[in-house]
Amino acid sequence: MPNIYVLVDLCMVPLGTATPSVSDFVAIVEDKIRHSPLKSTLHSAGTTIEGPWDEVMTLIGELHEYAHEQGYARIHTDMRVGTRTDKHQTAADKVKTLESKIVKLNETK
Repeated sequence: MPNIYVLVDLCMVPLGTATPSVSDFVAIVEDKIRHSPLKSTLHSAGTTIEGPWDEVMTLIGELHEYAHEQGYARIHTDMRVGTRTDKHQTAADKVKTLESKIVKLNETK
């Protein structure tokens, strides 16, 4: 596996459930993520998980296995994967940078 730090924006959705709501599914998946040693941030459309590539990808596989063990027969997952080599940057760092730039934009108005 690659030895690189990664940010993965993850959205897992069960298919073929009896209800259009996915909050019960999201709750069990998010609980599993929070019990991992990896840093994560829940947001309205998924979760950002960050850490070494192999650990993040292993966790995503484990999330699928766990969800299937909980009775979900089919799961669709969308991921956006970000890496960079020029500096180490966390998800919180990225938000802080943008917030700072927004403040500067408003100072010039």
